[in-house]
Amino acid sequence: MVFTPLHDRVLVRRIEGDEKTAGGLIIPDSAKEKPAEGEIVSVGAGARDESGERIAMDVKAGDKILFGKWSGTEITLDGEELLIMKESDILGLM
Repeated sequence: MVFTPLHDRVLVRRIEGDEKTAGGLIIPDSAKEKPAEGEIVSVGAGARDESGERIAMDVKAGDKILFGKWSGTEITLDGEELLIMKESDILGLM
């Protein structure tokens, strides 16, 4: 399925973190927090300013990003869990 977010939204696939601590202990799935980093799958065309001109997006598909812990809305597409979020929820590029 092809999915294109609208306006200034991006579709993000979470990047799973390490399953071990620095000391070598294995972290069970029940104790893991969802990662706050991901890879952009697709981006919208960008928001519009007051005059109707399109504001270019600062990110593109394939960029690795950091985002806030509570950012985005979880969705499932083709059996894969993804996030849709506004570009402003992105904290930075990696």
